[in-house]
Amino acid sequence: MTPRPFRVTRRHQETGDTWTLELAPLSNAPIIAAPGQFTMVYAFGVGEVPLSVTGCDPAMGDDSVAGDDSVAGDDSVAGDDSVAGDDSVAAGTDSPLVHTVRAVGAVTEAICASRPGDVLGVRGPFGRGWPVGAAAGLDVVVVAGGLGLAPLRPVVRQILRRRADYGNVVVLVGTRTPADILYRRELAGWQDRTDLQALVTVDGARPGWDGRVGVVTTLLPHVRFDPARTVAFTCGPEIMMRLTARALVDAGVLADRIHLSMERNMHCGLGHCGRCQLGPLMLCLDGPVCGYDRLEPLLAVREL
Repeated sequence: MTPRPFRVTRRHQETGDTWTLELAPLSNAPIIAAPGQFTMVYAFGVGEVPLSVTGCDPAMGDDSVAGDDSVAGDDSVAGDDSVAGDDSVAAGTDSPLVHTVRAVGAVTEAICASRPGDVLGVRGPFGRGWPVGAAAGLDVVVVAGGLGLAPLRPVVRQILRRRADYGNVVVLVGTRTPADILYRRELAGWQDRTDLQALVTVDGARPGWDGRVGVVTTLLPHVRFDPARTVAFTCGPEIMMRLTARALVDAGVLADRIHLSMERNMHCGLGHCGRCQLGPLMLCLDGPVCGYDRLEPLLAVREL
């Protein structure tokens, strides 16, 4: 699959090493993506990396502040509630393709350095996303670790658009330090809502931090959900996801209702190269979102 050219339309710095980019296709053909899917993003002359879709919503970068980079004439507004009729939405009409990227190597550094007007290549989307629609009528627990909040952000947004369709909704966020918290303004808005429980914790406090300290699983006893009727979505470092899934099972949540996003060694996105194989699963096809009932016996397999 040949990368399609996408132009960077907005660039917003989230943390010291993490940026959110909004992309629009140079052609009029939209890209259809569901929360939890990923694309392969190509920095020309540097290389290609898999990136989870942070959204195809208008103004996904609504944490923007003065000094954000954007193209002239960008008038997207936070709070737009437009959404497709299922779990998939389109980028390329009124909605950008959004990725949140941490600069950890040559390719991601090049992508993060892209300015509005620059062109990147995009293949995809690939894989299986979060089964958000299947959680209707049930309580929902979202547990994010660090950058894992990025692929879960559109899940929360979609649920809030259809808030009456769900029971109790819980969002738990853990980061290494307060400086690593993503989407600060939006997260604060979630915490202010009366129809959503949103808690944040950090592994290590810094001067001025008066919030919770500890791993994200320590937040579970402080929120309300009925384990017998709960669906959980979690994304973050694998050790964090394993501990979260075990804690949820211990609390009474069924393993097949706990969904993890596995992003091991994605490369071709088509199931051809085999780099993302985990036991019988090709994660670029069978994942990245998989049920814990399938993953539990496989998570002891070390990543290559």
